[in-house]
Amino acid sequence: MSDLLNMLGCRHPIIQGPIGSMNNPAMVAAVSEAGAYGMLALGFIDNVQEAQRLVGKVQELTDRPFGANVVLLNPLAPEILKALAEAGVTTVTTSVGQPRDLYPLIHDLGMKGIHVVLSLAHAVKAEEYGADGLVVVGAEAGGLRSTKPESSTLVLVPLVADNVSIPIVAAGGIADSRGYRAAFALGAQGVQVGTRFLASAESTVHEKWKEAVVACGDGGTALLPVRNMMTRAVVTPGIRKLMDDPAVDLAEAMKKVDRVGAWDAGDFDNAVAGGGQVSALIRDIQPVKEIIDEMVS
Repeated sequence: MSDLLNMLGCRHPIIQGPIGSMNNPAMVAAVSEAGAYGMLALGFIDNVQEAQRLVGKVQELTDRPFGANVVLLNPLAPEILKALAEAGVTTVTTSVGQPRDLYPLIHDLGMKGIHVVLSLAHAVKAEEYGADGLVVVGAEAGGLRSTKPESSTLVLVPLVADNVSIPIVAAGGIADSRGYRAAFALGAQGVQVGTRFLASAESTVHEKWKEAVVACGDGGTALLPVRNMMTRAVVTPGIRKLMDDPAVDLAEAMKKVDRVGAWDAGDFDNAVAGGGQVSALIRDIQPVKEIIDEMVS
């Protein structure tokens, strides 16, 4: 058994990418029940009691291991970590912040932490600061990105593997058994999967969001400015109109987008439908178990 599987305690080295819009205990439990590692998205949660409630709901639905993502810059991160440890969660992923600041606490609580990195420099620093593993995210992945130039999964994963000694989880561009196998060839011990699970039967995002992912073709995503970061999303007609209008300042236009409200209503002329480049490979909406079974077949 790999070091990663020892940390996770599940059957398959597949971590559910934490997506706040589908932060649903039933979704997390379905991933864990299928043998992978379900993951709550607690990154920007502002209520420890809500974190405890979500963990309790998952535990009502499955007795298999699951974890949570914690944003290190969240002021409540220490209390969330304590609540997770008290509930019996043994491994978390961390992102957006210095591992140096909270990894002593993670270890004092008896937990392991896998830090999310977008570059080689951050990977080396994360190991130095005590991370037990790394989620190495290539430029093709969906969701929040940095504003700096980034390398693809095919380049970044082996680059990090050559320079660290802790287990690596590959993320970005993985939706089926081909990407899963490729990750191991690149030097990873497992994968993190976001977009493919977003477009699953159990996913709680709006059906129009799932349909946007399934309809996405080659080159159908783009990096869009969101505050001081970038996000990769499917280019919907509304977003395309903004992108193609030379009179539009895209960064300013994106500030006016009601991202959360439009997600709930499925109004993707006024929201970004987050998704990675791997959306082009996703042709249908399947149950989580079928996705995982095909991936490890």
